[in-house]
Amino acid sequence: MKSSESRHNLLSNNVSVIAVEGNIGVGKTSLARLLARHLGARLVEERVEDNPFLDRFYDDMGAYRFQTQLVFLMNRYKQQLTLAQKELFDELTVIDYLFARDKIFAHVNLSDDELGLYNRIAKELEAQLILPDLVIYLQAASEVLFQRIRSRGRALERSISKDYLETLNDAFNHFFFNYSETPLLVVNTDAMDFVNNERHFQDLVQRISEPVKGTELYVPSWEA
Repeated sequence: MKSSESRHNLLSNNVSVIAVEGNIGVGKTSLARLLARHLGARLVEERVEDNPFLDRFYDDMGAYRFQTQLVFLMNRYKQQLTLAQKELFDELTVIDYLFARDKIFAHVNLSDDELGLYNRIAKELEAQLILPDLVIYLQAASEVLFQRIRSRGRALERSISKDYLETLNDAFNHFFFNYSETPLLVVNTDAMDFVNNERHFQDLVQRISEPVKGTELYVPSWEA
């Protein structure tokens, strides 16, 4: 599908802000970049490297979990607060995370006492933000995610275990199974390569450009 046609269809469906979400290694930033380039949209990326506690968290999760989570919460809040001023953005925006991502990680990483304090802070901040018009949730099996993380070889991620990825996967699936705030397109990426396979990318773009009502599962045309 031509980029101009994709863009027109999205705007006609009242979609101006698209959020791409998923577990570590699933390809959410790669897809967000491809979509932004294809659609001529503004790209908003999460700045993970701005968290000074993250490398220490992966080395000792218990000691640095709360500091890490609060920094992520405030960074994501400050960045997404600008989305409430939609007139400052281009008419189409792609963001590579959902603000609720922070809550998913908090429920996995924090103790009950820490989570109680975190939730009080997050609730106040979340009330000031807008929701995207469409959320794309990328899924993958934990083993697939683990292999992708190893393949990209980021030093920051070298200590991520399969067990941790499995726990996160369960948390993401639980969250999105109960998600109803916006239209949601669920995309299983186990057999997809939208970065290197143009057919895979174009087929997904075609589906994204069509209306999404409630929660829908993406079925590639070559599997339908």
